[in-house]
Amino acid sequence: MSNFIDRVKIYVKAGHGGPGSVAFRREAYVPRGGPSGGNGGKGADVIIRADKQLGTLIDLKYQQNYFARDGEQGRGKEQSGADAENIIIRVPVGTIVYDAEPREVVVDLDSDGMEFILARGGRGGKGNAFFKTATRQAPRYAQPGEPGEEFTLFLELKLLADVGLVGFPNAGKSTLISRISAAKPKIADYPFTTLTPVLGVVKPEGRKSFVVADIPGLIEDAHKGVGLGFEFLRHIERTSILLHLVDVSGMVPGDPVDNFKKISKELKLYSKELTKKYMAVAATKIDAAIRENLEKLEKHCRKAGIELFGISSVTGEGLDQLISFLADKVEEGKKGGR
Repeated sequence: MSNFIDRVKIYVKAGHGGPGSVAFRREAYVPRGGPSGGNGGKGADVIIRADKQLGTLIDLKYQQNYFARDGEQGRGKEQSGADAENIIIRVPVGTIVYDAEPREVVVDLDSDGMEFILARGGRGGKGNAFFKTATRQAPRYAQPGEPGEEFTLFLELKLLADVGLVGFPNAGKSTLISRISAAKPKIADYPFTTLTPVLGVVKPEGRKSFVVADIPGLIEDAHKGVGLGFEFLRHIERTSILLHLVDVSGMVPGDPVDNFKKISKELKLYSKELTKKYMAVAATKIDAAIRENLEKLEKHCRKAGIELFGISSVTGEGLDQLISFLADKVEEGKKGGR
């Protein structure tokens, strides 16, 4: 859990503009040297950039203050000071930046390479050469540089995935994503095996690839902050499809239909928007299914009009059909602009 950070507060301060210079020409054979003070350089901006190579905000946990350099002071001979080099803060794609107070969205970095200026550097001041006029031949003053902007900001990461996997701990989410993609979450026989969300890219043969997010197991009262699932529910807010995994082997305690209803309730209590997403159900571990459990779940899904797939991540049964179905739904969603 310590390696996955998805919320952090930072302070950014852009550089001040460099002051203009007060200088006069002192050259041989020039009897009346005029003003020659150059302009100050621009202060550095603080820029945030989305980078698909990153998956967590952990770097920003250890460096929360960003101070950009000031622009250089202007020089004689009408030479301008150098502009300061901008600071780039790299964050994962899917990072949202908010004003700390009030909590309003500043920018949603939802594509790789997207950039946004968080704080603008100040303009450099004008040197005294700028102020020379026909009636003011020798101005002995220059402008100071403008101050850079400074802000306290709140960053939140919401993973970008097409399909979100939800379900009780040990329902088979980690095993499924490790089977259908290159993602390798740690898997073991105890609750809350997956301590952080995991993204996997599924590449069906002859079809466009899509991204699946394995969200750590939810439990009852997750919307109140109980268990790990609540911490990561925000990561399925961007998905277009929810795949609800329900264990029918008896390894997860309780009636499968009751378990399905409990998780559905938690999703609704967390956000009513989640209930508007398309949902399908996967009955997991059918290679070891208790017939009564499977029949109950089939009956419930049929009555509710929910698509049900029986799968076994161990034997591979039903996986091709499920992947094909999800690929179709993802393509439909993108064509529909969802």
